[in-house]
Amino acid sequence: MSPTDDVAILRQLASRYAELAADSIQDQRRDLWRRHNSLQRVGVPIYVRAFAWEELPESRLQCANPFWHPYESVMRQALFRAQFADDYIIEPWLEVRAAVVVPPEGVWGLPVHWHGRGGGGAGVWDPPLKDEADLARLHHPTHGVDEEATAQRLGRVQDAIGDLLPLVVDRAPAYRMWDGDISTQLAYLRGLEQVMWDMIDRPAWLQQLLAHMRDGILRTHQQAEQTGHWTQANHQNQAMPYALELPDPADDGRPVTRKQLWTYCASQELTGVGPRLWNEFMLQYQIPLMTPFGLSAYGCCEDLTHKIGLLRQIPNLRRIGVAPAADVPRCADQIGDAYVVSYRPSPADMVAYGWDEDRVRGILREDLTACQRNGCIVDVTLKDVETVQGDPERIVRWVRIVREVADELWG
Repeated sequence: MSPTDDVAILRQLASRYAELAADSIQDQRRDLWRRHNSLQRVGVPIYVRAFAWEELPESRLQCANPFWHPYESVMRQALFRAQFADDYIIEPWLEVRAAVVVPPEGVWGLPVHWHGRGGGGAGVWDPPLKDEADLARLHHPTHGVDEEATAQRLGRVQDAIGDLLPLVVDRAPAYRMWDGDISTQLAYLRGLEQVMWDMIDRPAWLQQLLAHMRDGILRTHQQAEQTGHWTQANHQNQAMPYALELPDPADDGRPVTRKQLWTYCASQELTGVGPRLWNEFMLQYQIPLMTPFGLSAYGCCEDLTHKIGLLRQIPNLRRIGVAPAADVPRCADQIGDAYVVSYRPSPADMVAYGWDEDRVRGILREDLTACQRNGCIVDVTLKDVETVQGDPERIVRWVRIVREVADELWG
């Protein structure tokens, strides 16, 4: 396939994407999420975060040059997911990631080698921090952008589809989300089990490591703010990042402070660690990273049932993830209407293996009843869907059932 063919494919997708993003339903969803995330009672928003995209024929990329694959994939997913009729917002722009400078061996300068990983299966990694002396080998992060490489990247995309869709350059630090929550990279660097032993066997050394990671991440965030590299396109909250208290996501590239943005943290790797040690060896190092932002969300797949009281230490906390492993009634009782409950039912129960509408409806009704009984402000996220057994129609039907159950409970 020639370069001209690649551009033709992208332009066709961009035209359809732009049309979809301009639909008035997107503004209705923005208003829904703004008010919901500001703790107003406006219904139960639904977010399909994952839907086994890679197993579906529609995910097959057609551009020959892999440079175009990220942009092609984003647009194809958006066009496909429109049929779900959830409350996902398709923004009227595309992001072009800047060439942010990080060590080639990984964000902390040490390579993490995987064994047996591939083909979508499991693998085992080899943590590079073997002993206490290895702490000296860690990279001291700084934020920087290769502007020449970024301009070349942007120029190619601009020439191809820039007349059809606005483009926004994402210059924010590399140390965000899974590279900026400490927990994820800590597990890669040291190993899950070893981190737990370290809490008991060498707590002072572990705290040195955590402080190094906290300070490095915080330094890149501060440097990005000083250089004007945070923009309104950099909100992150594992949902739709709107709120009345903050400026909306936008593509204007205008520099903003962290106080104008959402941020997000999690500690999935420490789900098996009790509240006291988790607070001492994780949350206390994450709070300084979240505090400079306007609003924050916490939690991914970890069970936070016994940690919600400690989460209240986060001064700007607004959303709490209630994962499949969590005790939903106990979480709902503790959260009440103080924060948004991001309820995340198990994809295995919902859409992944077989389709039992009565079972789906029963689980949703039980869990959402607990939220309703406790006066919670709740949304529902479907995530970590590894398979729909080739039947994406399940997602459409699932969204419909969630709306029906929510209407039963809240009217």
